[in-house]
Amino acid sequence: MYVERLSLTDFRSYAQLDLELEPGPVVLVGPNGVGKTNVVEALGLMSTLSSHRVSSDAPLVRFGAEQAFVRAGFVRGAQRSQLELEINPGRANRSRINRGAPRRARELLGIARTVLFAPEDLALVKGDPSARRRFLDELLTVLIPRHAGTRADYERVLKQRNALLKSARTSRSRGNRAPDAHGATVESTLDVWDQHLATVGAQLLAARLELVERLRPHVATAYAQLTDGSKAARLA
Repeated sequence: MYVERLSLTDFRSYAQLDLELEPGPVVLVGPNGVGKTNVVEALGLMSTLSSHRVSSDAPLVRFGAEQAFVRAGFVRGAQRSQLELEINPGRANRSRINRGAPRRARELLGIARTVLFAPEDLALVKGDPSARRRFLDELLTVLIPRHAGTRADYERVLKQRNALLKSARTSRSRGNRAPDAHGATVESTLDVWDQHLATVGAQLLAARLELVERLRPHVATAYAQLTDGSKAARLA
């Protein structure tokens, strides 16, 4: 697979950028701050729907614009794919495949596959566990797109549960254990969210474990090529 065309509209520093590319290595050369990394970031977005630099969509949209567009043409053998990602901060992003009708952004997952190595990736070994979990989850959604739904469900339930915990702490500090309008206490509602979190969390954990198993031999081989072979690297 290679990228034959990339178009950016109101993405990062670009009001408009159109690149025609060919198979083989491509090197972007220029002074600091002209937007070379923005191009790489845009290509990564088409693959994973997330940025390796920021956790929200707002910084991806050029200052003064309301939305941004990333369009790319991918070639795999004799097959060509035209992909578009519409970035809407604060609202749902949308996608188009081969100029079709708008659809959910995550339907792009699995079509374009990229591998990105950036300075931020050193957090995989130097940073806290959240960086490693994020790496596994993003790789999962590329290899098995249906796990994008699993990940989204987990994050939604976790957010709801955390909000309820905050509400419970506030209620306890005020000495209030009264039921809500539906007759349920915060504690009983929390039990329901705990069950949801355990269910979807188990699905995500099982997927991560399976992925680690698939990565293990590749890590061992790569590490052996970098050393004299006297020590082994393992993933767990």
